Amino acid sequence: MSNKAAPDSLYLSDKLVLLKKILPFFSYLFHPIFIPILGTLLYLYLSDLYFSKEQSYLLFFQIVIITFFLPISFFYLLRTFGKVDTIKLSDLNQRKIPLILQMALIAVLITQSVTIDHFPELFFFFFGGLISTFLAFLLLYAKVKTSIHMIGISILTFFCIGLSMHNQFNGTYLIAATFFITGLIASSRLQMKAHSMKELLMGYAIGMLPQVGFWFFWL
Repeated sequence: MSNKAAPDSLYLSDKLVLLKKILPFFSYLFHPIFIPILGTLLYLYLSDLYFSKEQSYLLFFQIVIITFFLPISFFYLLRTFGKVDTIKLSDLNQRKIPLILQMALIAVLITQSVTIDHFPELFFFFFGGLISTFLAFLLLYAKVKTSIHMIGISILTFFCIGLSMHNQFNGTYLIAATFFITGLIASSRLQMKAHSMKELLMGYAIGMLPQVGFWFFWL
């Protein structure tokens, strides 16, 4: 019995080591900076009957520039001036300026491009994200470091649920996938010791509540 148990134990140990090596990958794959792009792609996929290809491409590239390329540029600028050291932003004080810049960029986006008149569903997706970012920013002054990763995936998950209901689309597998990814991201953040369980749960709630609250306006 003992000879058989030993190989099984070693096999299980090897699997756990492999899992621990793989988990951090999901923190990078589903980094919060990709959430606006993923949400936009989801919106365009479920609303492809309402827009021409030219309109879809224009909208997508505007969002990529404002929510991806500009934040990356600002990050390297801040790093040059010594305001941040890594993209992980582990220090509470280092998070403040990037969050302010993120809020400013989202505000520009929803007032100049993704307006409520033209893209109401996407407008509330970003507006909810703006509120979530503001709440995360305020909590920094209470010395609380909420998980921005969990805020992002929570926003995407409940936007996906809302779009499925709004477009009467059977998104069961898609929604299930977002919950599965949420578990992977949470496990990844815990494995990397980036956050406590409390910080993960707070982040998830901060991302979820504005999205669910805005369902009243566009569902």
